Amino acid sequence: MASREQLLGVCDAYLASLAARAVGAAPLAREVFNTENNVQLDPGDGCWNTITELHNYRLVLAEPEANQVAVFTAIEETDALNPCCIRMEVDADGLISGVETVVARNEDEGFPFGPQFFKDKPAMLAPVPPEERMSREELVRIADGYFETIERNDGTINTVFAPDCNRVENGVQTTNNRDFPLQIARLGCEEQFALGWYRYDDDLRARRFPLVDVEQGIVLAYGFIDHSGALGSYTLTNGEVVTSPIRRPHSYYLAEAFKITGGAIRQVEADFLTVPYRMPSPWDAR
Repeated sequence: MASREQLLGVCDAYLASLAARAVGAAPLAREVFNTENNVQLDPGDGCWNTITELHNYRLVLAEPEANQVAVFTAIEETDALNPCCIRMEVDADGLISGVETVVARNEDEGFPFGPQFFKDKPAMLAPVPPEERMSREELVRIADGYFETIERNDGTINTVFAPDCNRVENGVQTTNNRDFPLQIARLGCEEQFALGWYRYDDDLRARRFPLVDVEQGIVLAYGFIDHSGALGSYTLTNGEVVTSPIRRPHSYYLAEAFKITGGAIRQVEADFLTVPYRMPSPWDAR
């Protein structure tokens, strides 16, 4: 089992190699299971070819018991700054045997997000005192309850939110944000879900929780949000009738981190992108 310090060192070495486009300098094992945006690629392909600068934003998570480390950051690719989450699996020799990269190229999406929100978040970085730490199983249960709340969202809350909970998606704060184009973003985490706004999220599928940083109280989760597009108008819990923004088959692939303290979700950070409808995960077949 690698120590936290060793895992953080592996993460730093990988990022330095990526920034230099020097895949040969990365601490990679002979055989590496490598994906970018849910597609298996050879190491050195994908964003290794296009990165022009690595942003200084870092949210680093580690689980020594699972020999895994991950980082939320952002990469510049020529004329665009893109949110990025990279998860690394480390073998007994201290080399990376698996890499899962999610790059949310906002300008390629139908509704690009902006401006960016790549800065430290005190709630995410606040340490959890040893006597207040929860077990891996308890943390996953609370994070999975968030997904249960989103799926076919009807106003039922299946997890616990802290009163000051905030969410950042693709580098933009989408709660308590009066400047976001959608009015729903003006509300807090629980208020949004209590309205039943996300009724059009038909299925939160292929959920995985490969890394749980118990020391920081952060769960890193992956999955897909599938939208059949069949839902037209629907009624919120306050009686307001609204129209689904998604009217064709569509799926998101996501990497999402949940900061959990005192049994409640305080901060959420997610990078996600559109993928083919009902696309499977290569990690499930590994």
